Amino acid sequence: MSQETVKAALMQAIAGIQGNPGAAKVVFRADTRLEEDVRCSARVRDFPTIIVDEPPELGGADAAPNPVELLLVALGACQEIMYSAYASVMGVKLNSVKVNLRGYLDLRGLFGMDGAIPPGYQKIIFETEVNSPADTETLMKLVQTVESHCPVMDSLMRAIEVSGQVTLNGKLVEAEALSA
Repeated sequence: MSQETVKAALMQAIAGIQGNPGAAKVVFRADTRLEEDVRCSARVRDFPTIIVDEPPELGGADAAPNPVELLLVALGACQEIMYSAYASVMGVKLNSVKVNLRGYLDLRGLFGMDGAIPPGYQKIIFETEVNSPADTETLMKLVQTVESHCPVMDSLMRAIEVSGQVTLNGKLVEAEALSA
């Protein structure tokens, strides 16, 4: 897909939303299932099943990336997509975009060994390499636009509502029991 094709698709989507603001509200879905030990499968739309596993030191067979690695992948890929999208709209030629990410996690939080340590990442560092013939001022505008509009970055940096329910042996557990 060329930069012009990306731009045309995005401009059509923007025009559609301008004509019908309700079309801006979308829902993405995924279904996951524990398969064996700590290996899971995930389904998104009609794509092939995604396997998720853990390394051997966390009880897995190392058959696939683990969830926190996929979070890093989601952030890097989202940024790269946003660079492509906004560069196409802004008319900026990109030769390449690459994101290297590192996530720092303390396993004591994951294993409940220290209540003061969160189970998730304490810090994520990304290093984005953009190669383009555009001037520095134009590229800085592109960087600022991407960093302020990347949905995964926003979701990681902003407190968002997450809610759910649990069904045990066919019976829905009351919300109060989940927070106890």
